[in-house]
Amino acid sequence: MGQLHFEEHLAWQSLFAPTHHYFHINRLEDYKDMMRFPLPPHRKVVYDFVFLTQGESVRSKGLDSFSFSANTFFFLPAYQITSHKSMSADARGFYCHFDLDLLTKNIHHKEILQDFSFLQFIGNPLVSVDETTRETILFLLQRLEKEYQKPEKPDFRLAQLYLLALMTEIKPFVVADKKVRINAASQITERYKSALEQFIYQKQKITDFAEILAVTPNHLNKCVKATTGKSAHELLDDMLLLEAKVLLKQTTLPIADVALRIGKSELSDFGRFFKQKTGFTPSEYRKMD
Repeated sequence: MGQLHFEEHLAWQSLFAPTHHYFHINRLEDYKDMMRFPLPPHRKVVYDFVFLTQGESVRSKGLDSFSFSANTFFFLPAYQITSHKSMSADARGFYCHFDLDLLTKNIHHKEILQDFSFLQFIGNPLVSVDETTRETILFLLQRLEKEYQKPEKPDFRLAQLYLLALMTEIKPFVVADKKVRINAASQITERYKSALEQFIYQKQKITDFAEILAVTPNHLNKCVKATTGKSAHELLDDMLLLEAKVLLKQTTLPIADVALRIGKSELSDFGRFFKQKTGFTPSEYRKMD
């Protein structure tokens, strides 16, 4: 999959430091009023997190949406599709993003991802901390903020140490995925969602995904239906739609090429599919703010 960069067109981009794409942190209250929610689905090449000190927010990771509130982190790995759906008027806290190289420099990156499951592609993105740990977290976030705001280039070694310390502090609060996985059907459904996110450009048929999961197409559909209320084909369409939205907003690919990327060889088929799902034609969606 080619690297897709999140093209940010907001006026306040000029306020960011030159190293913004490698490491960035800001207060939510300083910028959230300049943003128009819901933000459309997009994909970044950096890891990021939001930490709320008050208020509420709703953000998606792949096909799933998560609501979170005070003293809670939402982590998002690089290349994962997300949409920030809402943020309450009283929301306060921090937003931070960083290149994986910053976090793993001189450390084997697989060890980092194994240690901190919330950074994994299929990990639970939410981590809530207690009041005592909150004070330590705020201290570390403020140190990261101070480093970022230096007039000279930030000391990335310090930023790495602060980030690692922060993640180590919250690690004891990590809980298993909150989705109930008490039976084989729900396990297969989660594996199916993960496969959709990883192979959507290469595979666009239910039979292909059933083969990846080593189940029959009929069994896959029964598991997905029992767990989500949707058919396996409906979830596949949901993923294709997310990818189409990302390509339309984040790239300048001709619409015909976007259609081909998601397996629609006929432009008219793609147009009907997209309008049926969104109420807009692909060109109308691309022009929307």
